[in-house]
Amino acid sequence: WLLRSPFDRNVPVQLELQELLLDHVFQRLGVASQGCVDHPVVLTEAVCNPLYSRQMMSELLFECYQVPKVSYGVDSLYSFYHNRRQNWPCSGLVISSGYQCTHILPVLEGRLDAKHCKRINLGGCQAAVYLQRLLQLKYPGHFAAITLSRMEEILHEHSYIAEDYIEELQKWRSPEYYENNMHKMQLPFSNKLLGSTLTSEEKQERRQQQLRRLQELNARRREEKLQLDQERLDRLLYVQELLEDGQMDQFHKALVELNMDSAEELQSYINKLSLSVEQTKQKILQAEVNIEVDVVDSKPETPDLDPLGSEQSLEDVESINEFEPLFAEEQPEVEKPVAAVQPVFNLAEYHQLFLGTERIRAPEIVFQPSLIGEDQAGIAETMQYVLERYPKEQQAILVQNVFLTGGNTMYPGLKARVQKELLEMRPFQSSFQVHLASSPVLDAWYGARDWAVEYMTREEGWITRKDYEEKGGEYLKEHCASNVYVPIRLPKQAPRTTEALAPSRVLTSSTGNPCEQA
Repeated sequence: WLLRSPFDRNVPVQLELQELLLDHVFQRLGVASQGCVDHPVVLTEAVCNPLYSRQMMSELLFECYQVPKVSYGVDSLYSFYHNRRQNWPCSGLVISSGYQCTHILPVLEGRLDAKHCKRINLGGCQAAVYLQRLLQLKYPGHFAAITLSRMEEILHEHSYIAEDYIEELQKWRSPEYYENNMHKMQLPFSNKLLGSTLTSEEKQERRQQQLRRLQELNARRREEKLQLDQERLDRLLYVQELLEDGQMDQFHKALVELNMDSAEELQSYINKLSLSVEQTKQKILQAEVNIEVDVVDSKPETPDLDPLGSEQSLEDVESINEFEPLFAEEQPEVEKPVAAVQPVFNLAEYHQLFLGTERIRAPEIVFQPSLIGEDQAGIAETMQYVLERYPKEQQAILVQNVFLTGGNTMYPGLKARVQKELLEMRPFQSSFQVHLASSPVLDAWYGARDWAVEYMTREEGWITRKDYEEKGGEYLKEHCASNVYVPIRLPKQAPRTTEALAPSRVLTSSTGNPCEQA
């Protein structure tokens, strides 16, 4: 599978992965994929899909799943087919904007004009990434909470397309307009402050637990290191025994495997490893002794009662009391219970995102890609460029049915923005119509379903197994919602002329007499 652009990172590029995806799809549809899938299959493909990609998919369907026939179409054209009405013309200009890219597709007399199709490498994904960067710069304290999934939620629920971007920005400069149109998004948070309600006993218990875990982790690491060093030492001692037994050939082979040059270097490594093993054993024993001492010391001690203490006189007690102020700093202070810390601000308000101009800045990139540094044309410029490829009569036909489809066309105000752009680029008092798909996300599936039901008993658009075997996997039968099939034309080899054959004939005829050659 070929990547159509650097943005298509979610396209399966391995045939095994594509087979797993198809197995999952057939299983969810209740179709047994063991041995044979005895059902016609309708698939969507990219606009101007490479022949190699279609060849690999046809090979997988016909050879692996034994499907009877298959049809390929473009998702936006299926949506155009589903939304057709009785009075709609067969021609139109389809603007399809999805998650990764945006297409401008001219349709003439019910068929796609692939020569003048244009693609913009911007869609909903780039808008979400741009919005994420804007809010992370605005709220650096909530950097981790501003995730891509939340940005997609903001785009779907709070964003809109401005009919005039510059004029809309001027409106947002008014404080009153900002307060009336600003949206708030609440981020998750916790009211509990760490360490605010812990008593001294709980803190001490937590420290002991952490100390215990640290001791266990260190003991485990020492045991692993001891085991590894012991294995290395046994290996070196085995090689040293080969030298002592006089097996010099095996000894030299073992030295080469160990990347050592001499027996002195081997002995040096043995001494170092032996010392390391002994030190690790001592550390393990010392750690065990320390743990035992800690366990013994943690037991409560009963103070010994001094029988002579009761014989102290009242004067001694009074003299001790006189010196108490001098040693007041050395006496341990009794820890007071820590009261719960009350926050001086509202945590809920601190974890709120205020959405102002970000509501229009993120979706604006499909009209102005320069906002994110992309050197591409927007929808308006690309639409004008496509229209200029046709004579004025065909331009008037195309603009009578400008059709918007795709998940990235669901922003409020997009239809009005396209109408404004067309009004600016079309001649004075010329007419045009802009239509939005009834369900921009699902109409592609509905259109494929409608087409399959209508053309089930026809041969138009269906590639049978016989067609696959005779014409190859890249073969495509065109229909109203398909790509244009451009077969591979291999250049014919030019026949060898008589002039090219003449020198060889002269050589073969003159090889008989060496004197004539001289």
